[in-house]
Amino acid sequence: MRAPVIATIGLGANLGDARQTVRDAIQAIAAFEHCQLHAASALYCSAPVDSSGPDYFNAVLQIATRLTAPDLLRRLHALERGAGRERPYRNAPRTLDLDILLYGDGNIDSDTLTIPHPRMRQRAFVLRPLADIAPALVSSEDLRAVADQTITRDTGPTGALA
Repeated sequence: MRAPVIATIGLGANLGDARQTVRDAIQAIAAFEHCQLHAASALYCSAPVDSSGPDYFNAVLQIATRLTAPDLLRRLHALERGAGRERPYRNAPRTLDLDILLYGDGNIDSDTLTIPHPRMRQRAFVLRPLADIAPALVSSEDLRAVADQTITRDTGPTGALA
């Protein structure tokens, strides 16, 4: 069996009960076979970027996994489908969006998966939660570059994920 790798996953939702959908997805990912939850950020609210619709609920988590990146992606897509995710057009509002941001120190560039995620450094909804759980991965320069994007820590009922 392969050694575990730390995979970093971005989560977001802005349709339906988006807050609960993100919470449920974290629990489902933590329960994947060959995966163990390493860290989960607080929940954040953010305005859509390059999209429309209601505000998003976002989080970032890290798991220790023995799954390959493509196998992990297949499981994440199955969770998205289970949450009713449709892909009518690029950046459409979503019931659930799950992205592999990092997979250890790996670099992947295939038709179905690019790691590191190509837009993660352009998105406050990724960088702010990532800074919660892995501050060494987010520089102050990264955060300054996205300072114009509206994002707030969720203060709703049970806003903390842990």
